[in-house]
Amino acid sequence: MASRRQTLRYAGAALAGIPLAACTAEPNEEAEPDTGSAPANEPAPTTAATALGEPEVVASGLEAPWSIAFHEGTPLVSERDSARVLELDAQGEAREVAVVDGVAGGGEGGLLGLAVRDGFLYAYFTASDGNRIERFALEGAAGALTLGAPQAILSGIPSAGNHNGGRIAFGPDGMLYATAGDAGNPENAQDRESPAGKILRMNPDGTAPDDNPFPGSLVYTWGHRNPQGIAWDEEGGMWAAEFGQDTWDELNRIEPGANYGWPEAEGIAGIGDYTDPVQQWGTDDASPSGMAIAGGTAYIANLRGRRLRAVPLGDPGTSVEHYVEEYGRLRDVVNAPDGSLWVLTNNTDGRGDPGPDDDRVLRIALT
Repeated sequence: MASRRQTLRYAGAALAGIPLAACTAEPNEEAEPDTGSAPANEPAPTTAATALGEPEVVASGLEAPWSIAFHEGTPLVSERDSARVLELDAQGEAREVAVVDGVAGGGEGGLLGLAVRDGFLYAYFTASDGNRIERFALEGAAGALTLGAPQAILSGIPSAGNHNGGRIAFGPDGMLYATAGDAGNPENAQDRESPAGKILRMNPDGTAPDDNPFPGSLVYTWGHRNPQGIAWDEEGGMWAAEFGQDTWDELNRIEPGANYGWPEAEGIAGIGDYTDPVQQWGTDDASPSGMAIAGGTAYIANLRGRRLRAVPLGDPGTSVEHYVEEYGRLRDVVNAPDGSLWVLTNNTDGRGDPGPDDDRVLRIALT
């Protein structure tokens, strides 16, 4: 007879001075699918699925978790609505490290992305005056970690009830990258003076690197709607997953200074100087959030689509789908220190159908 843990695995079958932008009444890409008309064009082909192993439940009972990062091998998890940073022990038990002060969540806002570098925890979160990034010294040892006083890195990123972006990560160049959504105001994405609708690149202290594409600006790429997944391949190439509006979600190859077209273009549009994605999916099957790259494959966690999608970067117009409808909404996927993938389910965020063990961290061994 299967253990209770094995049974529960299947229960879910889961810039300072910039004003806040108002949230518009457009469709919410993280909500459950509508029954509207199908997209005019078919998405890129899906290859035959290559099996991944059965995920192992690392931790359970989390509340709207959003991001995973590792500090000296210790997993840290953010909870969007509670503003808690948790550490997980070897048995998957969660301990509260801190509650991040100043988080003013609501809708898709709250405590979002985490990143760790040189003994600091970086956090992207929604405050009363917009989205911001702060860092905190990580103090103490595993099992007794604490956060030092907050240090401001970047503030004034427009926020709204949705389209907050929120993913942060350090690239192989040592720079901190952050995804910022258009905050419900599409015009932000084509305004290079606004940080919204952009991928931002900064020194670890928040200043603009000298080699950014636009002198004195944090803007690395623009014309984005709501990017949430970023990762780098073995050659240092950057990739990003992005929510479209109501037709196409995207996988983009990121080139410094490129304009990805929103709101003039959604998906593969072939318009002017806008950079098209390398692959697109219908929004009912995707809503791509976190992303990790391992062994030449991009793994993308999907919310509405309720699946882990694998894209071989040598042939990025194809993809493989894993665990479709098995674990519910998937928010994040990261590379763990042992070479496995860790995946966050997101069924307790108000839009899912949580099972008795949700939300969970799942570990997937890669061969």
